[in-house]
Amino acid sequence: MARTETKPRPRTKPAAPRESDETGREYLRTMLLQRRFEERCAEAYALGKVGGFCHLYIGQEAVSTGIMSVLRDDDYVITTYRDHGQALARGVPARGVMAELFGRVDGCAHGKGGSMHIFDRNVNFLGGHGIVGGHIPLATGVAFAIKYRGGDQVIACSLGEAAVNIGGFHEALNIAQLWKLPAIYIIENNRYGMGTAVERAAAGANLYDRAAAYSMACAHVDGQDVYAVRAAMQEAVERGRTESLPTLLEIRTYRYMGHSMSDAASGTYRSKAELEQDLKRDPIELHKRILLERKQITEAEIAALDEEMKKVVQDAWDFADQSPEPPPAALFEDILVDSHT
Repeated sequence: MARTETKPRPRTKPAAPRESDETGREYLRTMLLQRRFEERCAEAYALGKVGGFCHLYIGQEAVSTGIMSVLRDDDYVITTYRDHGQALARGVPARGVMAELFGRVDGCAHGKGGSMHIFDRNVNFLGGHGIVGGHIPLATGVAFAIKYRGGDQVIACSLGEAAVNIGGFHEALNIAQLWKLPAIYIIENNRYGMGTAVERAAAGANLYDRAAAYSMACAHVDGQDVYAVRAAMQEAVERGRTESLPTLLEIRTYRYMGHSMSDAASGTYRSKAELEQDLKRDPIELHKRILLERKQITEAEIAALDEEMKKVVQDAWDFADQSPEPPPAALFEDILVDSHT
C-alpha cells in the first residue's frame, strides 16, 4: 500500500535547506523571469497583441520553480491554461512563449495554441489545456506509456483546485494507484475557481484528503516557499521513479491578479484586505529575504538580475512583434499523422 501522509505540512515556516549560492540565485532568476514576463503579458493584452483569453501566473511562481527544479529533461509536464509561468520554468524559451501569445509563426506551437495552449515537445511540455480537468486523464495515459515502455520518467500534472470535483480527476487517480503509475498530480490551490472560493465548492478543508480514497501518497505544501515545493516534489519524484507509484500534492498558493484579464482586479469576490494580507507572503520577496539573510546575494545583485530578466522579456516582445503571422495554408498542417512514417 502506498504511504499516505495524513497530517498537513506547516504553511508558515519555510523549509529552506541551505543550497548553493548559485542554486538559490537560479530559483530567483526563474521566478523573476515569470513575474516580469506576466507583467508584460498584461500590457500586451491591453494593447490587443494577445487575442482570446489570458490567465496570469503572478503570485504562483514558487510553485512552478520548485516543481521544475526536480524534474529531469526526459520527464513530462502537463498543465492547465494558466501555463506561461510553467512553460518558462520548464525551459520553453521566452521568445517562443511570447510569439505564441502573439499568434505568430515563431511561437512554440507556431501560433496555433495561444495563451491557453503553450506546447513544446523539445522540453516534453505537453501543453496547457483549456478544458478544466480535461488533461488529468491524459497525464495518466502518459504515465501508463512510461511504465509500458519500461522507463523511469515521471509526469508532473498541475491542476487547479476546482478540477478536484470533476469525474475525470477521480477516475484518473483511481487508475493511477490501481495500476501503479508514475504520475504526480499537483493541485495548485490558489483559493478561487474563477470567482468561487474553494470552501464554497469543495466539501472538506483539505483537498489532499481526496487521495485517501485511493490509498495514494499525499502531502500539503506551502506554495509560497520554493524550498518546500522542491522538497515535496523530490519525495514524489523518488516515489514515482523507484516504486512506480503516484502522489497527490496540494500546493497552497495565491494569485495576485484576477482569474483572467477579463477580471484583472478581481475586487468583486475577494477583499482588498485579503489581497494585502497575502501580498505579505509574495514568494519572490520571501526568497529574496532568505538569500539576503544567508548572504548568498546582495541587493545590487538582485537589482541586476531583475534588470536582466526585464531585458529578456523585452527581447521576447520584440522578437514576437517581428515574427510573421502563420500563412492561411497552416490551417491544413498538423491535422493528420502519417502512420507509415
